[in-house]
Amino acid sequence: MKNLRIDIVSIILIALLSVNTACQAQKSNVSDSDVKVEKKKKKKKKKKVRLPDIDLSHWKVTLPVTNEKGKPYEIEPPEIIDFASNEIAKPYMYIDSTRGAIVFHAMPTASKTKNTKYTRSELREQIVPGDNNANWTFKQGANMKGKLSMEQTTKGSDGKYHRTIIMQIHGRLTNEQRDLIGEDDNNAPPMLKIYWDNGKVRVKTKVLKNLNATDEEILHEDAWGDDDGFNFEQKVDFKKFTLEVQVSDGKMVIILNGNEYKVYESIHMKRWGVFENYFKAGNYFQSRDEGSFSKVRYYELEVSH
Repeated sequence: MKNLRIDIVSIILIALLSVNTACQAQKSNVSDSDVKVEKKKKKKKKKKVRLPDIDLSHWKVTLPVTNEKGKPYEIEPPEIIDFASNEIAKPYMYIDSTRGAIVFHAMPTASKTKNTKYTRSELREQIVPGDNNANWTFKQGANMKGKLSMEQTTKGSDGKYHRTIIMQIHGRLTNEQRDLIGEDDNNAPPMLKIYWDNGKVRVKTKVLKNLNATDEEILHEDAWGDDDGFNFEQKVDFKKFTLEVQVSDGKMVIILNGNEYKVYESIHMKRWGVFENYFKAGNYFQSRDEGSFSKVRYYELEVSH
């Protein structure tokens, strides 16, 4: 009888130990699972920081705000390299680190550059940092390529999105040309304007009004008119896209997403060779509507000569 009691006690102890071990194992498994889930949550919370692939050492920027002299506020190299810490620039040119882009934000303000009613948050190429007098000709050749997207833009009363100029080739008079025609500045017409226009990419160029005009006569801004414009077939909307401008003697090629081309090769391009030029890129907003604005993202931008 005594041995029987000992056996029963042993059985009960073994059973209790088995239940306890199973409970501990279950707790251990649940704990491991919880830890894994928690780790995944933490990983999701940590967003990857991305920086835009843009070297600003050969660009200055014009912003839609005035300086102490009442003129558009500009930042030139080398200060532009540290634009992200510039308190004046922050609302109009800033880094989107989640997408790896520089955002150019423009809206109607009192800050307008000469000969325009619109404002801009736009880069201006400077071959020699800090110097506007070093530029290039079509004969010398040039190339600009960017990856960008429209982040946000308002609509007009017609229900269409407000448009903005995202790239330009701007002409410039040399000091000698300026003095020859009696101008008070070096400004010349823009040979190329590329618009984000209601979700499409639209190109506008200049054409010579009188093909028999002399080399001196074509230096005047009123010697040039606008062409009818060209719309690329692809609709980019608010998606990321690439845009490239290739310039050579008497020729200009615009390429959208590497597979759609517009080629300009004519007497107008050939005679434009009299001017110096520089690239522009960013957001030259084309509306004066109250409350209107647009934001353009640039992920990549490179220039070569």
